Amino acid sequence: MIKLDSGNVLLKPSHRRQLMTWLRRAMRLGQRIGNFAISISMQRIGRAYEVRATVEDSAGTLHCRSKRHDWRDALRDLIHRLTQWLHGQQLRQFATA
Repeated sequence: MIKLDSGNVLLKPSHRRQLMTWLRRAMRLGQRIGNFAISISMQRIGRAYEVRATVEDSAGTLHCRSKRHDWRDALRDLIHRLTQWLHGQQLRQFATA
């Protein structure tokens, strides 16, 4: 499950589709782990964009944030971190099985 709170950032429908495309790998990894839920909130602060995410799955919980001058860069950085963390969780889960 994905919950997106765009806050005071205006996203066009094409931007939302682009975000979902970027999240595709993270969603697949999270579904393999089980009980996957992600909550993303975006906020514009001055000229910068801050993106925060909370990921919960059966292996644990992750809170992370990214602050950049462009919302695409902030989201790309955040999704890269999420994907790395979920991949590590999946490897740990298979190692203990």
